[in-house]
Amino acid sequence: MDPFADTLRRLRETFRSGRTRAAEFRAAQLEGLGRFLRDNKQLLQDALAKDLRKLTKLSSAFIRKEPFGLILIIAPWNYPVNLTLVPLVGALAAGNCVILKPSEISKSTEKVLAEVLPQYLDQSCFAVVLGGPQETQQLLENRFDHIFFTGTPHVGKIVMAAATKHLTPVTLELGGKSPCYVDDDCDPQTVANRVVWFRYFNAGQTCVAPDYVLCSRETQERLLPAIQSAITRFYGDDPKSSPNLSRIVNQKHFKRLQGLLGCGRVAIGGQSDESERYIAPTVLVDVQETEPVMQEEIFGPILPIVTVRGLDEAVDFITRREKPLALYAFSNNSQVVNQMLERTSSGSFGGNEGFVYLTVPSLPFGGVGHSGMGRYHGKFSFDTFSHHRACLMASPGLEKLNEVRYPPYSDWSQKFITWALDSQGCTLL
Repeated sequence: MDPFADTLRRLRETFRSGRTRAAEFRAAQLEGLGRFLRDNKQLLQDALAKDLRKLTKLSSAFIRKEPFGLILIIAPWNYPVNLTLVPLVGALAAGNCVILKPSEISKSTEKVLAEVLPQYLDQSCFAVVLGGPQETQQLLENRFDHIFFTGTPHVGKIVMAAATKHLTPVTLELGGKSPCYVDDDCDPQTVANRVVWFRYFNAGQTCVAPDYVLCSRETQERLLPAIQSAITRFYGDDPKSSPNLSRIVNQKHFKRLQGLLGCGRVAIGGQSDESERYIAPTVLVDVQETEPVMQEEIFGPILPIVTVRGLDEAVDFITRREKPLALYAFSNNSQVVNQMLERTSSGSFGGNEGFVYLTVPSLPFGGVGHSGMGRYHGKFSFDTFSHHRACLMASPGLEKLNEVRYPPYSDWSQKFITWALDSQGCTLL
């Protein structure tokens, strides 16, 4: 019998209810904590005296951002240049040495990164290593000062397990099933245009692409012809011949995706050509939660639609699953979009828009829970690869001013120290 199970369940239920999200609730808890410190100051001081005979003086401080040391960056295959160089920029800007492990799946890009990129960097502080899963596992047996990984949650767990042996901090940019809720109050063609563009971009091989749509059955019937219209407009009557539609990266992933076409019922698309690793932009309907297409991240040009009765059921559907890397909501009613934002958790959020937020350098990018940990992009990349060193600098002189903090303590000196700490927002704890 787990003695903590009831407590953990109670707290998780409270969190899921949304009670802790309100600013008023947070302020009330902080005010309660403040009252605890004020009302029990003497009690706490007596307890500290008994336990530790403790009395500490804090002063002004500053943060010095320093490089971690040796960084390992393990890059994915779906955006093999962008998702390699963006974290690399942050690691180098922060002053680190870097080992770069590009994906062996995107072979042509791997070759360029291994043979050409080192010519432009100081090779005494930068290296590219090649190989597949076995070589990567061997690489992870070594000690690094920070590991930055982009990939699946399954491999992310392997990376994190290896890092724990050396207490190495990690940034995990993972994926998951990113939901897209479409409200009844919407313009179906506008929604279809945006969803089609960011679902089938790069043949759906994008970690923040919408993995499935949640909407009412009535909205589904309005969306389907609009989605078909957008696909035809973007990729022509024969998407296979369109220069704007990518192919699946390899045979293994093609076969996996081809198997998912048997889930639910194909409403749009469904065609495939193994010789070209082509899968048409596809929409599935009548999909069951238990089917494979709803159990794993699709990472391809297949979009299931799951019907719900409304916002509440959609929120429940989302919150019963792992926290996604991205979440999208479409509605003409801003309250609906805000409710979806307030009642869910995800790495990023798009209201009436797709993953355009990735182009905004002032916004961080990263997951939460099962979809990852840590963040980067812009200044956040620099911070990710920097140790934030807390520093305090004091004068070597003026010792007379410090006499008051040394024991033995008189009533006056204790009152003075308490006043000084309170004035700086500090405590004796």
